This record gives sequence, structure tokens and C-alpha cells, in this order.
Amino acid sequence: MKKLATKLLGNERGTMVIETAIVTPVLLILALGTFEAGTIISRQHELQTAAAEGEIIALAAAQGAVTETTTVESIIEKSMDLKDSQVTVTRFFRCNASETTVATRDQCATDDIVSSYIKLSLQDRYVPVWTDFGIGDAIDFDVERTVQLS
Repeated sequence: MKKLATKLLGNERGTMVIETAIVTPVLLILALGTFEAGTIISRQHELQTAAAEGEIIALAAAQGAVTETTTVESIIEKSMDLKDSQVTVTRFFRCNASETTVATRDQCATDDIVSSYIKLSLQDRYVPVWTDFGIGDAIDFDVERTVQLS
């Protein structure tokens, strides 16, 4: 019995296979997590860049207080290759230096200084691979920019 125990404990054949079987899944999970985290960060950066470019487009397309939000929204969708449901452009106004904003210019008095704004909202959803294994949920992105046109 002592001879068999010595032979088994002294035998190192197959240890590399066992170590590889233990380490490989851990390395694969780390690689997948790194890839997914990079994709999530990249998508957030893309949406932030799209919002910044949308701001530039809105300012370039601005024709004072008569700029149509549908025109700005269409330009942003086409230039950023986004779907209609992912882009929302809303207009609002500020009368004089009021803290509150109003939905239409008509809500300001005739002698008020009226500032015109638009709000760009970009939405997206990313479903990481790890959700297939029951870990975590889909990630919703929501990027907003407010631009003063006049």
C-alpha cells in the first residue's frame, strides 16, 4: 500500500491537463466580461458623440425661432444612422430670465425676451451576452442635450 501511495503522489503526469481544465473557464469568463464591458463603454461613448454632433447639427440648421424640430430630428437620424424611435427632439422656450420654461412662444408676454431651446434625447438598448446565462439585465442608454438656438 505504501508503494502505491508513493507511486501516485510522485506521478506528475496529467497535472497540466487538470490545471488547464480549471484555469481555462476562468480565463474565458474574464475575456467575455472584458469584451462586453468594452462594448458597453464604446456604445455610451458613441451616443455621447452623437449627441454632441446633434448639437452641432441643430445649431447649423437653426434659423432662429422658426427651426422645425422634425427637420432637426430628421437630420440627426440620417447623419447618425439612428432609428426614429431612438431620437427625440423637443422645443421649449424661456420668457426673460424666468426659472421655468414654456412649451410655446405664445405663453410669453409680447414684451418678453424669448429664448428658444431644443432638447435632444438619444435612447438605445444593449443586451450583453451574459444575460443569456441569467446574469444581469439589458442596459438602457439615455443621453440628453439641451441646445439654446436663440
